[in-house]
Amino acid sequence: MVQEHDENILKHLTDVTVDFTEDPMGFTLLFHFEPNDYFSNTALTKHYVVRSEPDEQDPFAFEGPEIISCKGCHIDWKKGKNVTVKVVKKKQKHKGRGTTRTVTKTIQNDSFFNFFNPPQVPEDGSELDDDAEQILAADFEIGHFFRERIVPKAVLYFTGEAMEDEEYEEEEGEEGEGEEEGEEGDEDEEHDPDWKPPAGPVS
Repeated sequence: MVQEHDENILKHLTDVTVDFTEDPMGFTLLFHFEPNDYFSNTALTKHYVVRSEPDEQDPFAFEGPEIISCKGCHIDWKKGKNVTVKVVKKKQKHKGRGTTRTVTKTIQNDSFFNFFNPPQVPEDGSELDDDAEQILAADFEIGHFFRERIVPKAVLYFTGEAMEDEEYEEEEGEEGEGEEEGEEGDEDEEHDPDWKPPAGPVS
């Protein structure tokens, strides 16, 4: 998600906060930046709309609140600093005369800042193409992760303690599973009609 050319820009990121809204239900992520040479925005925003009620057409499919749409913001890039696009040069050959010319074309470039320009969910209910659906699915997951994990534990992620806690939780889980397996094995032996206790030492 974060590319090498994004890193110098993200050095100017000073804070990430979240604002909650009730009508419609949702939340907004705010990425706060200090003055920099890349864009004039002091904050970049990403708003998510959350559905908290079952769909009338399929109420039993409801599994709790879910993100249904999102909207980014316009980034006021300074001249020549937009890392979300790149200019490529292509040679074209004239079919009749055989002459060639070089044309330039601006195309989208991989960048963290594409996060603020997501595909829009059609309001008429029409389906998105597969690529757009995958992008939005990943986008919703990232937004949820920022809201539930990154922002509440920002200091711990900054110091690295949050990552250490996650590693310890995994190790404890594995150890617990091993203990349970051992206990189950002992119980199976005790209830096995053919099981015989080991002979004691001969005195």
